[in-house]
Amino acid sequence: MTPHTPLRTVEAFAALAAEQKSADVTDWAARVGWLVGLALFVALVYWLMREGWKWRGTLQGDLPELPTVPSEPGPVTLGMSGRYHGSTTAGQWLDRIVAHGLGTRSRVELTLTDAGLDVVRPGAADFFVPADRLRGARLDKGIAGKVLTEGGLLVVTWEHGDRLIDSGFRSDRAAEHPAWVEALTALSPTTDHTTNRTMEGAER
Repeated sequence: MTPHTPLRTVEAFAALAAEQKSADVTDWAARVGWLVGLALFVALVYWLMREGWKWRGTLQGDLPELPTVPSEPGPVTLGMSGRYHGSTTAGQWLDRIVAHGLGTRSRVELTLTDAGLDVVRPGAADFFVPADRLRGARLDKGIAGKVLTEGGLLVVTWEHGDRLIDSGFRSDRAAEHPAWVEALTALSPTTDHTTNRTMEGAER
């Protein structure tokens, strides 16, 4: 071993440490760049979704204002607490309706009377479906991109303006759903033209 060997060893270790430090700096720069790129991508996706939502609302601008509950709705037939999962064009579970706040998911309190269905949504727009606007109800598993277990969704079909609308609700106690289907169907003026949509829901 020559006298210069320890010195060369020290120099080798110093060079290795410098390379490691340089690599660490390079890795951090790459990570920061990757995180910034990811954040920009998420922001872009969010912006596109927001613009798509606004555009859909503009297309649905012909939808009339939502009815409000009458001053004397009559005695309560059924009541339910749960969640509102959205509304779509009847029979088209992905054609979301967003006008007048119908696209906003929320908690919900449903009250059924002889006058119709009162939909109270904390933090979102309430609305009322008059009895003569009801067009039936069914059990389903999905609406507006939300998929639940088979029969886990109460879907109410109603007429508003010149549209038939499906609105999806889920009770905090899913065992209540069949009673709601029966009561809503009995209250609807006619259910003949909902048969096809009921079959479509079963097929999904």
